[in-house]
Amino acid sequence: LLQLVSLLLIGIAAWGIGFGLISSFRVVGVAIAVGIFLFLIALVGLIGAVKHHQVLLFFYMIILLLVFIVQFSVSCACLALNKEQQSQLLEVGWNNTNSARTDIERNLNCCGFRVFDPNETCFSDCFRSHQCQPCAPIIEEYSGMVLRFVGGIGLFFSFTEILGVWLTYRYRNQKDPRANPSAFL
Repeated sequence: LLQLVSLLLIGIAAWGIGFGLISSFRVVGVAIAVGIFLFLIALVGLIGAVKHHQVLLFFYMIILLLVFIVQFSVSCACLALNKEQQSQLLEVGWNNTNSARTDIERNLNCCGFRVFDPNETCFSDCFRSHQCQPCAPIIEEYSGMVLRFVGGIGLFFSFTEILGVWLTYRYRNQKDPRANPSAFL
């Protein structure tokens, strides 16, 4: 399951770059790095389970617990944000990045955050006719839906991760059935 999530992260980041939806290398780089990290952790757990290697399973269990804590915290934060907090967070993000602003203006066909100013540069198609609407209402409409979706999916996967931690803890000290019956691994 963790391998599926990691491959999904890598695939979505590549899809966003391929279709020109995301031009920020930093955002895509972070998504791909997290995907690769999760894939390697899943691989450690798989190798540890197949080889009955207690040390690998112990590290897998600890890292999976840390991933659970981070993912559960972020998911709860996504679900707990109210409209005012979302609006403040979006405005801070808008003011602190130029590449995301360019992508948003181009993809949502809007200019400016709260008000349209014809004197500022804008990369949307509506800028030529000066009939643009501000981006804040459009972004806020999507952000609430996206935060609830991400929070719900994150909670689902975080509970599957805690199940993985429990199962690893429970079965980590079992003997390898293929090994010598008198040897304890």
